[in-house]
Amino acid sequence: MLRLAVATDAETYERMQAPLADRGIRVEYVRTNERTIPLGDPGEEWAGFDVGFVYPSRIMEGAVADALLDVPWVNDREAILTSRNKAGVIAELGQAGIPVPETVVVSNPVEQADLVAAFERFDPPVVVKPNSATRGVGVAKATDLDSFLGIIDYLDLVHDYRATGDRSFLVQEFLPDAQDYRVMVVDGEYVGAVERRLPPDAFDAGQWKHNVHRGAEATGVDLPQELRVLAERTAETLDVPWLGVDLLVTDDGAVVNETNARPTIDSETKYEDGFWDDVAGLIRRTAE
Repeated sequence: MLRLAVATDAETYERMQAPLADRGIRVEYVRTNERTIPLGDPGEEWAGFDVGFVYPSRIMEGAVADALLDVPWVNDREAILTSRNKAGVIAELGQAGIPVPETVVVSNPVEQADLVAAFERFDPPVVVKPNSATRGVGVAKATDLDSFLGIIDYLDLVHDYRATGDRSFLVQEFLPDAQDYRVMVVDGEYVGAVERRLPPDAFDAGQWKHNVHRGAEATGVDLPQELRVLAERTAETLDVPWLGVDLLVTDDGAVVNETNARPTIDSETKYEDGFWDDVAGLIRRTAE
């Protein structure tokens, strides 16, 4: 039986154990962070694996796990870094002709005049988004120039800490009535999608970010063919085999808002028939 090292103990690990065991893949959790590891004698827990899923989110600890496990990864370090760099993703997709939101990337620090010029490119409100954060952390909406500059002041306070690696952020157009979809692509093929929507009371209270970790509900949907193709083109352009593609869809069309190379696996009912066969196939091809 193929041994798969999984570097997360969250929902994905729990949901993949039984279906992959049925397909000849033994799923085992390998803890890579919030612990101590004696590098000269790491122990048997790191030995005997055939493949990893996916490269750890903490890149520094990931390098240790990568060395000790010595396995190929479904989504290696390069794939994780590619997807995590939101500005890089927007730039690469835009150059490939894939629709993306109007975006200005700000490499801090810059002069206030440059910030004002960036804001004035848009019809407010605008979205301010840290370049490397996940789960909607730090994403804010600015309705006027003063609130925009205030948000940047807070970012400057955070960036004053020397350990902050990525000081850049994005300024993007706000699409108020967009439908928000997370589309899953496995080895270049569409395998399912969910629509993420805030509960009505949260929306009425002024919330606008449709992240599941912020209280949005994810419902399986039958995505139109043109949106499936858009997600597949995105995965092909970025060359990431296991990818969540976030689409915002309005009456004017669809844009790729972000990507996630460490997407959480949802319940099986939200994916196409054969989803776990596709996942198992990707894992086996990676191990070869």
